[in-house]
Amino acid sequence: MRIHITYTGGTIGMVESEHGLVPGADMAGWLRQLLSGSDELTPDQVSLTQLDPLIDSSNATPENWQTMIDDLRAHHDDADAFVVLHGTDTMSYSSAALSYALTDFGKPVIFTGSQHPLGRIESDAAANMTGALNAALSGRVGRNRRAILDSATSANEVQTHEAHESVCLFFGHHLFAGNRVTKASSWAFEGFHAPSTGTLACTGTPWEWEPFDNPCEGWSDPAPYTRHDVAVIDVAPGMSAARLAAMLDPLPEAVLLRAYGVGNIPSDEPGFADVIARTLGHGVPVVVASQCQQANVMLGRYETGDALARAGAIGTGDMTLEAAYAKIIFLLSQGVKGDDFADWMGRSIAGEITVQQ
Repeated sequence: MRIHITYTGGTIGMVESEHGLVPGADMAGWLRQLLSGSDELTPDQVSLTQLDPLIDSSNATPENWQTMIDDLRAHHDDADAFVVLHGTDTMSYSSAALSYALTDFGKPVIFTGSQHPLGRIESDAAANMTGALNAALSGRVGRNRRAILDSATSANEVQTHEAHESVCLFFGHHLFAGNRVTKASSWAFEGFHAPSTGTLACTGTPWEWEPFDNPCEGWSDPAPYTRHDVAVIDVAPGMSAARLAAMLDPLPEAVLLRAYGVGNIPSDEPGFADVIARTLGHGVPVVVASQCQQANVMLGRYETGDALARAGAIGTGDMTLEAAYAKIIFLLSQGVKGDDFADWMGRSIAGEITVQQ
């Protein structure tokens, strides 16, 4: 088994400086030490790319997503599984973004990082790194659909194996689908959760794997990620139509509106829905998410969301904010517009949304 690690930066490899934590740890040396006593994986079976520059994940952009993708594809034939070391702040954005671009990758890609730098006694770095490696070694992640069908001995085995995604995120003893996860805590060792779908696996003796049916259509030969002007706006009590209009001037390429509940806005606020309708009228897609971490956006279920539905806004279903935002950037990077954009937002590219039958 050969594993390639793409090290992007983040808390896991940071050291103290006079201006706070900055990248600077000897990642290659730490990995050699971590694997030195293993009888399953030796340092010679692991390769490492350290991206230049290393970044705090708060500085991540779609261009950084593409740099990660380029490194993974460059080493596709050299390794059987992949680990991406990443900062926690935007790890769930990056894991969602890579899930759309790597539906044809056919090999496991596991994101992980840590809440404390690897050099601290209390650090969770080793536990998360070894958990990610175990997930990669498991044979339960990232298998091609055809290979799953060919090797399965029963319909139940097909369902169980198809559940596990190519791009996953391991953190705090849990493995998640990479496009179903959100950061839940800035300090807890169990810093992530998947509010709508739960975990793929939990560490233990043995690991406990959960059945999880997450069908997807995939995307062949995706164009590279590029940066796009997407406005992310939270609705709040007392927010006026004038304020919303000001936030949309000049018009962005797309809007991700974080509404209440199942996609509701203040229907009694004069002109509020009209601002959204005008935005849509200019050909700018308005995607409506929920401020609830666990939600299923259903525009029109309430009168307060009906105006959005009638104007042509697009609901996010049970997607996380991170998955919805990354999906918008992905579709814009593919040049998808108009009705096709609305259609694809409701379809499952990489298992990021539960499609209603």
